[in-house]
Amino acid sequence: MLFHLVKKDLILAKKYILFMLVFAVAGPIFIYTKLGFSNGSFVSFLITLLFIEYILFNTISLQEDKYKGLALLCTTPHKRKGVIKAKYLLLLVIFIVSFLLYNLAAAIGASSGLTGLDAFSVGIALLVISIFFGILIPVQTKFGYEKTKYIFFIIIFLTPFMMPSVIEWYHSKNFSLSLPLQLPNAVKLWVPFIISLLIGFISMIISIRIFSKKNL
Repeated sequence: MLFHLVKKDLILAKKYILFMLVFAVAGPIFIYTKLGFSNGSFVSFLITLLFIEYILFNTISLQEDKYKGLALLCTTPHKRKGVIKAKYLLLLVIFIVSFLLYNLAAAIGASSGLTGLDAFSVGIALLVISIFFGILIPVQTKFGYEKTKYIFFIIIFLTPFMMPSVIEWYHSKNFSLSLPLQLPNAVKLWVPFIISLLIGFISMIISIRIFSKKNL
């Protein structure tokens, strides 16, 4: 059931999928060349990832709002909780595909300095996505697409301008992302993934409860 719902979402966004696939490769290379500090590879991946996730998710939400897609889905055998679960699964699928294509970008852009990411950096990127969409989906489910679209659009629009400055400030203060836990390094690498999944799970439960009570 979830597979069919995810497939439905991809069909709704089909006009942008090819462009997003190309952007997933070209985006990190272009952004990296515009950055002038260390760890630019991670920032390039994160900015590209945020744009891809948001544009595809926003496109689907727009189509569903325009054609009353959620209301129609609820007249089918698909359960409301399945509709919500599919949204989170879609984001995870997009994340995985974007990461795989980033590795291709890193291979192509190796001469410019773009490098692959370690597991901890990938986990941090997933954590950022989990926090952003962990807030967006419940809020959008509660208040609807029209009332929330501009808030999150502004956040995404400002990200490329604000993130490099934040990263530079972070490096200037010599902060460290290392976890102050007495755990083996191999275990610490998975902490961001675990937190991400926990945030996603809590957000999904909240969204399901909101959607189950919503009058469509």
